[in-house]
Amino acid sequence: TFFLSPPPQSSRTARSEEDRDSLWDAWGSWSECSRTCGGGASYSLRRCLSSKTCEGRNIRYRTCSNVDCPPEAGDFRAQQCSAHNDVKYQGQFYEWLPVLNDPDNPCSLKCQARGEALVVELAPKVLDGTRCYTESLDMCISGLCQIVGCDRQLGSAVKEDNCGVCNGDGSTCRLVRGQYKSQLSANKLDDTVVAIPYGSRQVRLVLKGPDHLYLETKTLQGVKSENSLSSTGSFLVDNSSIDFQKFPDKEILRISGPLSADFTIKIRYAGAADSSVQFIFYQPIIHRWRETDFFPCSASCGGGYQLTSAECFDLRSNRVVADQYCHYYPENIKPKPKLQECNLDPCPASDGYKQIMPYDLYHPLPRWESTPWTACSSSCGGGIQSRSVSCVEEDIQGHISPVEEWKCMYTPKMPVVQPCNIFDCPKWLAQEWSPCTVTCGQGLRYRVVLCIDHRGMHTGGCSPKTKPHIKEECIVPTPCYKPKEKLPVEAKLPWYKQAQELEEGAVVSEEPSFIPEAWSTCSVTCGVGSQVRLVKCQVLLSFSQSVADLPIDECEGPKPVSQRACYSGPCSGEATEYNPEETELLYGGLQEFDELYDWEYEGFTECSESCGGGVQEAVVTCLNKQTRETADETLCVTSRRPPQLLKACSLDPCPPR
Repeated sequence: TFFLSPPPQSSRTARSEEDRDSLWDAWGSWSECSRTCGGGASYSLRRCLSSKTCEGRNIRYRTCSNVDCPPEAGDFRAQQCSAHNDVKYQGQFYEWLPVLNDPDNPCSLKCQARGEALVVELAPKVLDGTRCYTESLDMCISGLCQIVGCDRQLGSAVKEDNCGVCNGDGSTCRLVRGQYKSQLSANKLDDTVVAIPYGSRQVRLVLKGPDHLYLETKTLQGVKSENSLSSTGSFLVDNSSIDFQKFPDKEILRISGPLSADFTIKIRYAGAADSSVQFIFYQPIIHRWRETDFFPCSASCGGGYQLTSAECFDLRSNRVVADQYCHYYPENIKPKPKLQECNLDPCPASDGYKQIMPYDLYHPLPRWESTPWTACSSSCGGGIQSRSVSCVEEDIQGHISPVEEWKCMYTPKMPVVQPCNIFDCPKWLAQEWSPCTVTCGQGLRYRVVLCIDHRGMHTGGCSPKTKPHIKEECIVPTPCYKPKEKLPVEAKLPWYKQAQELEEGAVVSEEPSFIPEAWSTCSVTCGVGSQVRLVKCQVLLSFSQSVADLPIDECEGPKPVSQRACYSGPCSGEATEYNPEETELLYGGLQEFDELYDWEYEGFTECSESCGGGVQEAVVTCLNKQTRETADETLCVTSRRPPQLLKACSLDPCPPR
């Protein structure tokens, strides 16, 4: 007899981890991104292969579409609020604006009615990829705020430097700090405090005194505008978010940036006392020297030389500008020219001379220059936009003038036309039909119809004329009754009961519709009585998937009855036969059944899943219609077995593991 020594601890650990991972199926493919720009989320799922609980999570996330959205796209949270503008809230329409930076629950969709103090949570969760806070890359995923670094990766701790460069060293911008003091003059109503260029960040100004601040802006396209800063609040100026606070003797202006235009901060005099303004911001170094390629050789043969030069490059417009812009920054040091020999082959004997190519060695070469692109010819479905491109030349003084195009042919000419807005236009998307509202005869079925844009998001813009209908008639090929010579005393009508239950469970859709509640108990314990129920006009809010009550006149079509007769069995000592009036009232004049035994639905099975969506199957049993007792199924063979009925259940998503 002998014993094997146990394996090392590291081997046991590796095996246990391998066993744990072997309980999981492989990860599935990544889902489509929740957004097409601005940073969204994608997920991947895996399945537990064990009958026991698997360790770890069955879902993982990653970021996607990490490109900036075009300015016309608007704020993602604001789009989700505005989607509710066409749905009445408490009987009237509102224009909803987003409530930003909620400290308690940043991932719920809270919106405020424009011009009102009304704030409503229109959905418990914003869509995946929505920013938690306006000045952070952290995003909401499945209703929870997840950390996102400046590298756009989930869980990353990488930060931007003061210049806005991810994991940068702060060398691409410089801190500007200063103070302004007003100088009152009888002929002067206002004055310039400071000019803050495009791309600047972390702007903060504090005015102390009776005077007032206001803004002038100029975009890169030359469009000018002015904002009076008349009241406290947060607002957009040329796509830059402004936070302004106004006090009796002080004003504070904050702009996180980067600025999307050149800002000029001005002061408007309002009193006899002096005012002072302290300001601080980080200014980008947007003009830098760039070394050129070697200029053409100074001789065509026999040996010459050629030099490089340096040109001042504007990083925001991606074009060469006059040298004076680069001289503005002390940090910028102009590179020294490089020299090399060229065209060393001897000149042909027949020529007897070498051609000299005179030119100013430091004179910039002619270059292509373009105007801004025109607006797109179409908002969706594909359009075109154009611009003009010309060849220009700049002299030593920085003056630019147009020249012949052949002088710029040493580089390819920039395109003058390009496609734009090539994404599909919004279109209607009809979802699956609901089951018929009855189990026999003629009823209705419903479906949800949404206007979906090219990103798969619920939006507006679809033509009402082409919207598919949301309800239609349906016929179940099962007879609702069968004629019989005599009506049993205790007989109940199974089909009648089923149809009523289905009516009470009417589907709430995006169109206002009547939704009846359950019937009350019969008003009497025996004989003929009455039942009542409440009938509401309701609508489904698509984003929050919640139901809202509307005034009754908002629903079209006939309103379901709110009162009906009921029969609770014969009273003690009464005859057990129906009189003609009661028979007509209870059963609508139907003929009697021709069999003692028949099929009937009796509830549903348990849900097949506890979460994530499952199904329940209706239970069909054979009943003695006189005693209401379950009978052997062979006694119902002469009756047609009713169709199988299924319904959805456990629709709440499963919690992440």
